Amino acid sequence: MDTRRPGPAETAGAAGTAGTAGTTSPAGAAGTAGTASASRPARASRPAHRGPRRRAEFRYLLGRALPFLVLAAAPLADVLTAPEERFDRFLIAAPALAAVTWGARGTLAVGALAMGTTTLLAPGRGERLFPALLAGQTVLAVVTLAAALSSQARQRREVELRQVSEVAEAAQWAVLRPLPRRLGSVDLRLLYEASAVGAHVGGDFYKALKVRGGVRIMLGDVQGKGLAAVEAASLLLGSFREAAYTAPGLPAIAERLEASMARYAERAPESTAADRFATVLLAEIPDDEPVVRLLSCGHPAPVVQRGPVVRTVELSSPSVPIHLPVPVDAPFTVDEVPFAPGDRMLMFTDGVSETRDGRGAFYPLEQRLRGWAAEPADRIPGLLKEDLARYGAHGLDDDTTAVLVVRDGAGEETLPTHEEHLIGV
Repeated sequence: MDTRRPGPAETAGAAGTAGTAGTTSPAGAAGTAGTASASRPARASRPAHRGPRRRAEFRYLLGRALPFLVLAAAPLADVLTAPEERFDRFLIAAPALAAVTWGARGTLAVGALAMGTTTLLAPGRGERLFPALLAGQTVLAVVTLAAALSSQARQRREVELRQVSEVAEAAQWAVLRPLPRRLGSVDLRLLYEASAVGAHVGGDFYKALKVRGGVRIMLGDVQGKGLAAVEAASLLLGSFREAAYTAPGLPAIAERLEASMARYAERAPESTAADRFATVLLAEIPDDEPVVRLLSCGHPAPVVQRGPVVRTVELSSPSVPIHLPVPVDAPFTVDEVPFAPGDRMLMFTDGVSETRDGRGAFYPLEQRLRGWAAEPADRIPGLLKEDLARYGAHGLDDDTTAVLVVRDGAGEETLPTHEEHLIGV
């Protein structure tokens, strides 16, 4: 099942060192798979984002309360201590703290309360209206006004950030639509994390389509990061969507991916996306055969699980990455691996395989999957995300994508919920 293409198979490993994909070490035959049936009821897993969200809510509520704690504590300390201690001067912090979480009106109200409290405390210490009290009130009024203006500017920035976040979410929806939970004869579960803080889309990309006679899946990783990587990923996704329905086999799809990138480089040579290459793993799961066909263009081989047995697929001859500028000729090779009902296959990018701990040891993916062999498929992406974040010396510092494919023999298509799409699990 070979076809000819630019680029030798033996250069695939060298391309992986460019930061897009690492080579995988063979761990034995690929005739392995998982045990958890997709029809088995899965217990609900705790969303990975719930803990950070609760901490953020607590910090926000604490910030809202701090100005009033100052308004209560400062005068109390001033009354209970000697007159020369002057704890009332801490009231100037109240409007400044209010500007962090309250709006302009709330900040002005806190400042007015601070000024009123200062006025009430003055007679107890025998302070005259002029000049000490007036000078203190003037300073407090200036701080309050500055804090209110800062609060107003902060609110404008927050509105802008919300708009940018909504645009980014719309871009993710357009470029990387959520995977169906069930497609043809397989269940699909996704882990997707962009490396950039606050980003929704990175250089990793994925797509699964139900075609005549089976399911075709693409998982890939564009060289580098940023908008150029996203642009290259969108080009490859569009090409796959068109080719997957009509191409006679995986080599034909890979050829079209290569042709799409070449045409774009000719059309827009000034674009930085035109210089990017990408590692790609293509998979085809026929409805009437207990196998999965795999074609790797410089991408890490998947891990297949059957019961407690977990092994990395040994690809016979991986091809070079898509659009890698290597002017040689080599075939696309398709490997056929047993994949029966109940089996599991984890496809992943180098954000998983190249995660290292503080000592430089690579993430032990096979070992972890063996330990999760009895876990429902729904829990695997969340477990993997949390474990990678703990294991990595710098957490999840690279685009991280994993697609868990579970063969169950069902023929329905079920889309994920909106919340599942947003958290990528």
